[in-house]
Amino acid sequence: MSELCLTLLCPPAVEEKLLDLLLMLPNTTVFTSTATAAHGLAHENLDQMEQVLGRARATEVQVILAAADKAALLEAMRQQFAGAGLRYWVTPVVEAGEIA
Repeated sequence: MSELCLTLLCPPAVEEKLLDLLLMLPNTTVFTSTATAAHGLAHENLDQMEQVLGRARATEVQVILAAADKAALLEAMRQQFAGAGLRYWVTPVVEAGEIA
């Protein structure tokens, strides 16, 4: 089974809604979230403090999922988060496991 890591940059305004969606989906059993600073976003989408600092507050979410589940997850997010400023990228998982 081929696995992927879906990384999301989530604006604070939709963080809880995104995490709730991921918790409810059966194929997203392992994911992490952490506060981060996003750089390179459109200047007009930043508040005054973010414009001065040159970075935006965001939550980075990383989801491990089967490659076959990627399209359905992205479609669910498109339906619920259109226009919310959610950004993503996908990378292959070379190896994953649990240290027992």
